[in-house]
Amino acid sequence: MARSAVSALLILLGCLLVPVSVLTVWVHDIVLDTDRYVATVAPLAKDPAIQDTAVEQVSQAVDIRHNSQEITAGIASWLRAHGLPERAADTIEGLAPQLDSALDQAVRKVAAHIVRSEQFPAVWTGANRAAHTAVVSALTGKGGGPVGVEGHTVTLNVGAAVERVRQQLVDAGLPAVTGVPDIHQRLVLFHSDRLDTIRRSARLLDLAGNWLPALTVTLGGTGVLLARRRRRALARAALGTALASLALALVLVVGRRYYLDHVPTSVLSREAASVLFDTVVRFLRVTVLTVLVLGLVVALGAYLAGPGRLPSTVRGRAEVLADSAARWGAAHGMRTGRAGTWTADHRRGLTTTALLVPVAVFALWNHPTVLTVLFLVLILLAALAVIALLAATGRTGAHGRGG
Repeated sequence: MARSAVSALLILLGCLLVPVSVLTVWVHDIVLDTDRYVATVAPLAKDPAIQDTAVEQVSQAVDIRHNSQEITAGIASWLRAHGLPERAADTIEGLAPQLDSALDQAVRKVAAHIVRSEQFPAVWTGANRAAHTAVVSALTGKGGGPVGVEGHTVTLNVGAAVERVRQQLVDAGLPAVTGVPDIHQRLVLFHSDRLDTIRRSARLLDLAGNWLPALTVTLGGTGVLLARRRRRALARAALGTALASLALALVLVVGRRYYLDHVPTSVLSREAASVLFDTVVRFLRVTVLTVLVLGLVVALGAYLAGPGRLPSTVRGRAEVLADSAARWGAAHGMRTGRAGTWTADHRRGLTTTALLVPVAVFALWNHPTVLTVLFLVLILLAALAVIALLAATGRTGAHGRGG
């Protein structure tokens, strides 16, 4: 009784940790894995809604329209001083709005040309990679790049930039600067008394992202091994995993609606916000769907291995088909000899091995997807079919010798 209770508790804990593990790994990859982060945000550079937002932001950043009033006022004053009639001077001074509009259109045209050019995705990816690398260096203290952490301060080594300026001065014909000593000046980027806390949180996130999935699998697997009816326990654990993934998928749907309803249109258009959300969580959605499909596949496999009427019928027809194929092959002179006999004698062990190999491959696969699951299932079915056929030929050969 106690064994069953412990088994059920471990399986329940494993299922409850599934969405937590998925979310933790996703956050870990976004925050601490630069390659994964860049792969996540790369598609944004080619999305029209994001491009429109980028054009708007660039246009606002390159805001030179406020000088128009000063420019026209200065011209009007100079012309008044040189005898231009007041009405004409006022007309020139009143051209500021038209100049604003012309400058605004020019800036937008240039910004749109840059953002929608074929080179922009490379610029976007490079900027995001550099920024994320700097963040990771600041959070972990790793990387050995220009960004460093000293106590509560994040610094940037500007020595490389100074060296580049010095080289340009030399190229411009000022050789005297070659006598300037090497500079390793560090520019303070960020200072906070909570930096140590932030870095500790990053280390905890790193540990959780690496070990929480393993803990989740260990808890569920131990619960299945402790169960008296392991096949049934495996089916329930797999269904629980699928249900937990489905719950996380529903949370994403609700979270998306909440996010879109609370993003100010002055910050992002609804279309751009939608694209941004969908892009950032796309790998999370892939993982959720993968775990959901994996849970359903494992549950179905555990059910088909059981004693029910449908599983028994399916397995029986598969055996009949294998025997028919073996008899057809024997009638046409195709025999497997000792290989078939050995397979028939060791079929249980071979079947267990065929089941464990895809599990190991899936565990070692970097960022598996639904296609990964389906591919491994097809490989498993093919391996089981080969084992069944070889075992059938072994039985056929043994019957033939016996006759």
